[in-house]
Amino acid sequence: MNAFPDIPLALSLLFVAGGFALLAWSANLFIDGAASLARALGISPLIVGMVVIGFGTSAPELFVSALSGITGHSELSLGNAYGSCIFNIAGILGVAALIRPLAVKPSVAWVAAPILVGISVLSGLLVTDAAGFTRSDGFILLGVFAVLLPFYCWYDQRSKGAKDADDSSACADEPKIGAALFKLLVGLVVLVGSSHVLVWGSVDLARVMGVSELMIGLTVVAVGTSLPELASAIAAARKGEHEFVLGNIVGSNLFNVLAVVGFAGSLSPFGKVAPTVLSRDMPVLLALSASILLFGANWRTVRSPGVVGRWKGALWIAILIAYLVTTIVQEGGFAAK
Repeated sequence: MNAFPDIPLALSLLFVAGGFALLAWSANLFIDGAASLARALGISPLIVGMVVIGFGTSAPELFVSALSGITGHSELSLGNAYGSCIFNIAGILGVAALIRPLAVKPSVAWVAAPILVGISVLSGLLVTDAAGFTRSDGFILLGVFAVLLPFYCWYDQRSKGAKDADDSSACADEPKIGAALFKLLVGLVVLVGSSHVLVWGSVDLARVMGVSELMIGLTVVAVGTSLPELASAIAAARKGEHEFVLGNIVGSNLFNVLAVVGFAGSLSPFGKVAPTVLSRDMPVLLALSASILLFGANWRTVRSPGVVGRWKGALWIAILIAYLVTTIVQEGGFAAK
């Protein structure tokens, strides 16, 4: 079944232009709503970024995963999940750091980053063992997700409570929860919808230009499922909401590696997976997860925030470009020619 039916060229151009405009508008509304909700509820912006923004913007990956699992194409969800995690760190954090250097909380550098490395190792071991990825493996990942998420939320909220105990200005001009939720939900719906419209128009333009379906899948569609994260991260970076940027990526990657892969595997076991998952994709994902600690930690004072500067953001983007080129060459069969 073709998820993106052919449409007239004029409509494709309208979809691309309108999709970008709606994406930018909804991302700003989404971040404003998230910031207001965090202030109204007294919740750490990082937690709102992880749970609300991270999971909300991962909806496209979840939809692809569910459809792939139901139709017996679970490996598609595996590539989508791991590829999105790689793009989230190297692409989204890279772009956000170029816009404005990112302040990284110690709880992100010293706790969240090692957790991302650990779950990537666990997922890789389960996916590449001799029996393949079974339903039991899927339930293991879902179980780890159910334990890790509340643990990290509790840990970060406890550290926020200790830091904010002396803040006497927190009661000034409290935003209304209802208005914050309205902005958040409207922004999320338009964000996901405009991403789909933009990808649809881009896919059809690529067809008109004679670009192969493989190239479309590896570039437009793969990046397209991460457009909500990218748009919200850019909006948050421009507003200086660093915790939303990092919470978005941490939450999205937790969701992708544990919930998306686990959900897909529980619906339809993977069996044997391609060897490039272990030799190419997993090492890149592990290295990028570890780089959040390497780049973001304050190595002089471990309890103080670190900073990811623009040159580190540029390095992340360079890694992403190298990874995409390598993947296209290998998956396109050019290496054998």
